[in-house]
Amino acid sequence: MDWIFGVGNKNKNDPKNISQLLGAALPPPDGTDPNKSGVPGAGPGSSGGNAGSGAQTAYRFDSTALERAAAAAKELEKSKYATQAFETIMAQEVTKRKELELQGKAIEAQIEDSKSQQIRQQHEERRKTLKEEEKIQERKSHLEDRLARQRHDDQLMQSRKSQEELLRLQEESVAKQEQMRKASMEYEAELRHKNEMARIEAELKGKAKIDRENRDLNLEMMREKAKESRETVLEAIKTAGSVVGSATNALLTDRNKLYAAATGITVAAAGIYVAKNSVGVAARFIEARLGKPSLVRETSRFTAVGFLRNPIKTTKMLVGKPKDPLEGIVLKPTLEERLRDVAIVTKHTKKNKGFYRNILFYGPPGTGKTMFAKSLALNSGMDYAIMTGGDVTPMGRDGVTAMHKVFNWANSSRRGLLLFVDEADAFLRKRSTEQISEDLRATLNAFLYRTGEQSKKFMLVLASNQPEQFDWAINDRIDEMVEFDVPSLPERERMVRHYFDKFVLEPSFDSKSRIKVEELDYGEKCTEIARRTEGLSGREISKLGVAWQACAYAAEDGVLTEKMIDERVADAIAGHAKKVIWETDQHAVSYKSAAAAASTPV
Repeated sequence: MDWIFGVGNKNKNDPKNISQLLGAALPPPDGTDPNKSGVPGAGPGSSGGNAGSGAQTAYRFDSTALERAAAAAKELEKSKYATQAFETIMAQEVTKRKELELQGKAIEAQIEDSKSQQIRQQHEERRKTLKEEEKIQERKSHLEDRLARQRHDDQLMQSRKSQEELLRLQEESVAKQEQMRKASMEYEAELRHKNEMARIEAELKGKAKIDRENRDLNLEMMREKAKESRETVLEAIKTAGSVVGSATNALLTDRNKLYAAATGITVAAAGIYVAKNSVGVAARFIEARLGKPSLVRETSRFTAVGFLRNPIKTTKMLVGKPKDPLEGIVLKPTLEERLRDVAIVTKHTKKNKGFYRNILFYGPPGTGKTMFAKSLALNSGMDYAIMTGGDVTPMGRDGVTAMHKVFNWANSSRRGLLLFVDEADAFLRKRSTEQISEDLRATLNAFLYRTGEQSKKFMLVLASNQPEQFDWAINDRIDEMVEFDVPSLPERERMVRHYFDKFVLEPSFDSKSRIKVEELDYGEKCTEIARRTEGLSGREISKLGVAWQACAYAAEDGVLTEKMIDERVADAIAGHAKKVIWETDQHAVSYKSAAAAASTPV
């Protein structure tokens, strides 16, 4: 038990050591804590800082507590668990020491945390201060900038006012100078007019005076001139009469001269008549062989006028090699296959000198009917001639003659002629229901007469947007019908790519051209445009390419941007929508008119 309290064996019975140990282990009898600051054994109201008060409470020793402690120590020594109790006490002491160390470290961590928090607060305050300073600096710069702009605007305003004032003064000065100049010119003109009037008056007075003085002399001169003229005329009449009389007398008295004169007059009249008719025949022959009828708008056939106007183009068409009939034409695959069959049939018909078939191309406008007709003729080695039905109606009575001239000219072709009649429904209308003039009816009859049989000289190709208006006799003359429809998505994409290359990309590669294109994905853009342009015809898509080229020419830097391309596409789509509405309204009006005509009693 002695070593438990840290006392040696020599002093184990020393009551002083035991009391010290027990005093350290047990709390004071007055309940105060000896570990706290203050005087040990002081009352609850006293502390170590009250040393100057002069009042201390005396320590009172309790002997019963010491006796109890000694009894407890003896009992503990007698117990078999003394060693374990000591180890438990030592472990508790170690645990308390560690707890105290942990509390100290926690206090130190709290102190460090408070310091860090204080540093962070200082940094946050500093950041807020810097931010406020930046805001103040920014406001200051904005204010200075606004003041500078205001000063600049004031200077400009002042300069503008000064210039306006100077211009006003200059205009006033110019106006005054112009007014002075006008006044001077008016004054000069007035003086000149007065001087001219005075001069004319003086001249008239002098001339009148001279005429009055020379009146007798003038009358005498006039009488002499009249007398001389009369004598000259009489002498000429006498001379001509004597000559004619002697010639007539000699001719009547001499039979040979009379026969010779009659023969000469007869030969001259016959020569004039023959020359007149031969010139007409030659003119008709030249017109049929070398000329071009008035109804034919365009032809690849050789003409003298066409050769003089475009010799290179005419030569190329004459000696050029046959080309693919679908070159540069984008159509649906099924339609392309059928048109290739038509081209093959026409080419072999031309080679074997067989009878040509008459074909009808029908469908919406701008779907490639005219383009294929030209390519078909050139691929087959034939000439083509294009006429339009709208030119027939205005000719009136001359329509029949003009129609016969066209077919006479077509039959004179050595290579074979493809006669393409565009907008054929304009004059080949139904005679039973349509109200047409007698002249147009006669022209239609002439057309039917010249196309009643198949021909080895020409091939008839009709094109129409409204084939239902044809006369039944025209339908009887058609051997094959081909429908040209608006392009679908794949065809539109091919067309957009083709015309984008033709009108935009190819000119941009030319160093002499000012067209440039903004950097973009052309393939994806063409696909997008093809999706957006549903319902547009081939002609409308080709006009899109021309519109893109025009936008590039109109731009200051010559750069065609994606925005310009989209704007032109949007305009084309909106225009097509309006055309569709107009066409619908037109069909509705036509239907109403037909219904009203049908309901009207005859």
